[in-house]
Amino acid sequence: MKHLAGSILSTLASVRWALLAFALLLIFNMVFTPGFFDLQVRDGRLYGTPVDILNHGSKVAIVAVGMTLVIATAGVDLSVGALVAIAGAVAATLLADRGAPWYVAIASALIVATLFGLWNGALIAFLRLQPIVATLILMVAGRGVAQLITGGSITTYEDPRMTWFGNGSLFGLPVPVTLLALVALACAVATRRTPLGLFIESVGDNQPASRLAGVPDRAVRLCVYAFSGLCAGMAGIIECSYIKAADANNAGQLLELDAILAVVIGGTSLMGGRFLLVGSIVGALLMQTLTKTLYMQDVSSDIAPAPKAAVVILVCLLQSPVVRERLVRMRQSRREAP
Repeated sequence: MKHLAGSILSTLASVRWALLAFALLLIFNMVFTPGFFDLQVRDGRLYGTPVDILNHGSKVAIVAVGMTLVIATAGVDLSVGALVAIAGAVAATLLADRGAPWYVAIASALIVATLFGLWNGALIAFLRLQPIVATLILMVAGRGVAQLITGGSITTYEDPRMTWFGNGSLFGLPVPVTLLALVALACAVATRRTPLGLFIESVGDNQPASRLAGVPDRAVRLCVYAFSGLCAGMAGIIECSYIKAADANNAGQLLELDAILAVVIGGTSLMGGRFLLVGSIVGALLMQTLTKTLYMQDVSSDIAPAPKAAVVILVCLLQSPVVRERLVRMRQSRREAP
């Protein structure tokens, strides 16, 4: 029990700046955004702005969970946005053109996304390509693949069982929120209750030393990129089911950047090594809350990226050891001054 409490406190301390920014944003909305925290229950489901933030933020958070493990190995996955489009294209095409059952469409989409993730991992682990180059290849070509699958058009379908994943509810909350909880729980168990998490951190911190210690670094890289592809595939299913169509051009647009920002805000270093799954989820929800706040304050979508960038820079600066050390020195000098 003491070990669990200590672990929770340590995690909260690691993401304290992201949590502080999140809390300040919520306080701002409490004061300046009327009705922000209003909740309603209709047909056994919660409705309201906080629920909308959880719903739309879950897609980014799921991708951010996979991205966290990739970045922990000192890598990056720029192809997740394209994989969202590919997964949606596979699922919608099977439903609309092939008449496949919904579970076949979902399974096929997830398998295809995972295989593309394995492709990225193979390029990095065996051909020694830089992660940014290897995943950039699929980022550029992936939307073309999605266009080939859909025949260059927006593919629509009508299947209530499929649309449930993006529009239905479970335990009073939108289904994507439950999917995020399951993905995060499974990832946390796999990385904190098995040697996998230690292997990932070892490869990201010092790959040559980890290989000499017997860590299967190639298998680790294959595993994390495949998992990142799987998470992107899940996000693709959510987006496809939400709009009841596959849009190869717009699905997952810039999602890779949102996921990377969420991971960085959450306290995971881009240099690799130690990672924080909780921090990545908090970062994703923070970004979604900030976006929702700006829109509710009538900030134009053309201007919105500027304040978002300012918040990201501020949180990252507060997390920087150099900045924190200088702030401590400034406090000490003020105390010592007569």
